[in-house]
Amino acid sequence: MPSYSNRVVWKGEHLGYMYCENGTEMEFSAPPSLYGHPNMMTPEDAYVAAVNTCVHMMVLWAAKRFKLDLVSFECLAEGEVEERVDKTSWFRKVTLKPHLKVRGSSEQVVKRALQAARKYSTIADSVKSQIVIEPVIEIVQ
Repeated sequence: MPSYSNRVVWKGEHLGYMYCENGTEMEFSAPPSLYGHPNMMTPEDAYVAAVNTCVHMMVLWAAKRFKLDLVSFECLAEGEVEERVDKTSWFRKVTLKPHLKVRGSSEQVVKRALQAARKYSTIADSVKSQIVIEPVIEIVQ
């Protein structure tokens, strides 16, 4: 069974450093609005990015499975935070806005591939946030 790990170390103030088992390392902080440092990865950024990057990789898998000639693909992800009465908050929704350019297929097949990508995304399937996909699909010849 696959397992993934990382280690974080406090570096003072609202600053941390993360070491991933795959060799990736990076500084992170809280958002500036929560006393963090600007221009750094935040847990909130990482959460939205985890959903976006996992679905991205599954779109590439689905494109191959559905025999799509993928010309280009990019995806904007937006996380919507809901503040609760007790001052806690959570990501109520993550909206993915993929823009796919596909050669010689149909919009219906591309939408089925996107559904498969969403279904098989380990991260998207693991979070309690609502995941919404609002694609822009261009079919080119």
